[in-house]
Amino acid sequence: MSRCMRFARNSAGRDFVVGDIHGCFAMLERLLARAGFDPAHDRLFSLGDLVDRGTQSARALEFLAQPWFHAIRGNHEQMAIDAAAGALDRALYLINGGAWFLALGQVEQQRFAEAFRALPIAIEVQTPIGAIGLVHAECPLSDWQAFVDRLEGAGDPVQRLETQAIWGRTRISSLRADPVAHIALIFCGHTVVGRPLELGNHLFIDTGAVFGGALSLVDLGDFHCFQLRWDDAA
Repeated sequence: MSRCMRFARNSAGRDFVVGDIHGCFAMLERLLARAGFDPAHDRLFSLGDLVDRGTQSARALEFLAQPWFHAIRGNHEQMAIDAAAGALDRALYLINGGAWFLALGQVEQQRFAEAFRALPIAIEVQTPIGAIGLVHAECPLSDWQAFVDRLEGAGDPVQRLETQAIWGRTRISSLRADPVAHIALIFCGHTVVGRPLELGNHLFIDTGAVFGGALSLVDLGDFHCFQLRWDDAA
């Protein structure tokens, strides 16, 4: 598994990036319809946290099987991986929305864990403005190229880097606006914001769909942000 997947520019259609889905897949389908998403030509990139808290977490494998859907690993995928391996406290996972996963049999848990282990930590997509990076929580280094180079290494330093990329909140908690070098823009989820928040060249788009907020979908061609609010999706 490559920890950073790279995608060439989509010359046949549009590319979109969506914030944390958390099992709200029906909401995602309505939002894609609103945006005029064409699965024959368009691509959808997910910032991770496909599962937990929402009612349709089990549909994650359905979406991961689609050729137009590409996701990175979020902290909730990591929790599922750890839970399947017996390395996560059951009560902690329940608090974080993992009841659906813990109710599965061992074989089904392993199916999900295997799919989640295959997800990259970062994605790089070529767009009209250059390369755009996707990472669940934040880019922990000041240079994108150094980040992806180190991700492809081995050992404890890489594991710490993965943890920061999946769980970190250093940038958003301190409102750091210094840009990361060698990348045009970095999309992140993980931390819920009332509306998309730009800090330097990080753009945070987890607008809290599963918490009664909105699901945000950004067109990487013109950067229009489509949103569907929870009360609109009911």
